[in-house]
Amino acid sequence: MTLFIDGFESPIGSVHVVSDGRALCALDFGAPEERLLPLLRARFGATVALRDADDPQGLVSRTRAFFAGDLAALDGVPVDGGGTPFQRRVWAALREIPAGTTVTYGALAARLDVPRASRAVGAASGRNPVSIVVPCHRVIGAGGGLTGYAGGLERKRWLLAHERAALR
Repeated sequence: MTLFIDGFESPIGSVHVVSDGRALCALDFGAPEERLLPLLRARFGATVALRDADDPQGLVSRTRAFFAGDLAALDGVPVDGGGTPFQRRVWAALREIPAGTTVTYGALAARLDVPRASRAVGAASGRNPVSIVVPCHRVIGAGGGLTGYAGGLERKRWLLAHERAALR
């Protein structure tokens, strides 16, 4: 399988987007070989090939617009992150969290009618392959603190501050 990749430098480091030509399959930070490629191989198999593409489906342009302050730029982006049925439910719920706001893992679990599944919600959030577009950075710990983020807590902190600043 061939997937299309493009990247750019953002205020929080390198960002890479991966598309299958229909939908966004992954958005990740840093060098693709570190985390992104292993995730894609786990999903699509060892023979997955990444082909450089110039702004596939306008995804780079839309992501750059988000970083420039257009928080709605990523709304409606078609996403296909794979995942289990439960993960897909969690990821869909994440997309409903408004920019600039946060919810706890427990509150998100309650929204999904699985109030005792906050850890499972956290695990699904942590496996989100489409950072920012599926905004797992908007989920925080029960005590209000920043907890786990595959891109690192500094990026999570920056993303939340960026959204709040853009809403003012």
